[in-house]
Amino acid sequence: MHNYWLGGSLNFAADRELAEKVMGIFPGIEDVARINQSFLRRAVLFMVDSGIGQFLDLGSGLPNVGMVHELVEHTGCRVVYVDPDPVAVAYSERLLEAANWAAVLQADLRNVDSVLSAEPTRRLLDLNQPLGLIAPMLHFLPDRWQPAAIIAGYRDRIAADSYLAIAHVTGDGAPPGLSEATEEYRRTHYPAYPRTHDEIMGLCDGFDLVEPGLVCLPGWRPEGPGRRLGTSPRQHAALRSRRPQTLTSGQHSNCPKWTFVELPSRSWSRFAYGDQHREMGSRNLLQAVVSIR
Repeated sequence: MHNYWLGGSLNFAADRELAEKVMGIFPGIEDVARINQSFLRRAVLFMVDSGIGQFLDLGSGLPNVGMVHELVEHTGCRVVYVDPDPVAVAYSERLLEAANWAAVLQADLRNVDSVLSAEPTRRLLDLNQPLGLIAPMLHFLPDRWQPAAIIAGYRDRIAADSYLAIAHVTGDGAPPGLSEATEEYRRTHYPAYPRTHDEIMGLCDGFDLVEPGLVCLPGWRPEGPGRRLGTSPRQHAALRSRRPQTLTSGQHSNCPKWTFVELPSRSWSRFAYGDQHREMGSRNLLQAVVSIR
């Protein structure tokens, strides 16, 4: 569905049917998908500018525009994607045939040892060096799977000064349509589990939050590297900044009621400010954080 909302063609009839249902329940969800992808871009390029040269993407799903390996092409970074879905892995393998700096691994992300000892991981990543851990799918993990313990398992195996990037659906503020959309998801193989701000913070235990902390997606460094889709890696380097002061675990910045919204792809020219697109801005559906070990 994410691919469909982003305007991609790599989706299936069942995906499109459910995506249209969710769009009817939750108008503006396509923009949320684009905002989410834009956050990923800013987070990855921030980590590259902070000295990270390798990435582990947990739950990458079907290929989309602006994947991590595309963002870091020409930088010398390496990327390993992890996903349990054989269809997603098969499409990703075809996409990565000519990308010797990236690979995809079919694995259950809950099995930390299997993921970190797999051939693609050993070949491309050096666990003795800092890496960027991307976790965009934690809202698909039920509490009984103990997602905080899963992240802690990776945290304890990666080097100091590694980063963690999370984007997570939140139910704070009871966004209109969220419960109905969540119910639709629960009829699929990938039910969603929105969490509160404090519950999302718990996923970051053992990490120090990078400013501005856990905020709504558009509020995470909106002027940071990767703001424009046309920026080349060399131009990104021109935006380098010193590593920000970190916050102690538990601190956070409040989400603005509505704020500057960056919309990549075909919606790049649209902005949400004040009363304009007020409904979209007030929902604050996803919260995002980047933290350092």
